[in-house]
Amino acid sequence: MRRAVSLPLVATGGLVTPGDVVQVMEAGARAAMVGTVLLRADESGAVLPHKAALADAADATNRATVVTKAFTGRPARALRNHFTDAYSDLALLGYPALHHLTSPIRRAAVTAHDPERTNLWAGTGYRHATA
Repeated sequence: MRRAVSLPLVATGGLVTPGDVVQVMEAGARAAMVGTVLLRADESGAVLPHKAALADAADATNRATVVTKAFTGRPARALRNHFTDAYSDLALLGYPALHHLTSPIRRAAVTAHDPERTNLWAGTGYRHATA
């Protein structure tokens, strides 16, 4: 990419370790951005059910990520849960309408500490996220 583009490159997606960041910087990126790996930090703003799902080591061995439109009507990667299983195939592209439609469901799930009915955004390297 560096040879094809003269603009500054910012590497994103799939960066979860310091080695990942070093690798993209050595490949020509001007900066690197991480996301999922910071979700369990106190400062992240992620809700408790989300942080707990990321931290649940026993569950993490069996929980995959999926790309779903079920929560917002826009494709995004999330931890697989009951909601993604039930609605991913039914959801249409429809942001922001679907986002507003599912918002009360997601809000109630967070209040009930129910990780099966709320969005659990996460990249494939979510197991590297630590408190």
